[in-house]
Amino acid sequence: MSRPGRDDSPDRLYTLTGGRSRSGSDAFDLVTLVVTESEPVPGMQSEHVAILRMCRFPTAVVEIAAELGLPVTVVRILLADLHDTGRISARHPRSAHRLPDPDILEQVLVGLRNL
Repeated sequence: MSRPGRDDSPDRLYTLTGGRSRSGSDAFDLVTLVVTESEPVPGMQSEHVAILRMCRFPTAVVEIAAELGLPVTVVRILLADLHDTGRISARHPRSAHRLPDPDILEQVLVGLRNL
């Protein structure tokens, strides 16, 4: 059984990325949310078109890689291309482990005690 992306010809991956092995940007980690900012135009690389169509709603980098069946490193390069041309925007999800302001927690505690 072959795995998408992993068993692709190195020549194909080389062609997709224009010979680059790194995106030159750390803007895209696995959970970065990507959103399309413009529609595809004729002549675009098919993978770029697929990303633009897929990301009409916020989509994580790892989801894009899974849907395209490509390694995350290749997807990061493709995303960097689209980001550099303003066709997508990227944002990191809010940190779920960040606690609210201690003053607010204190006010909630006082309110609970007054019940």
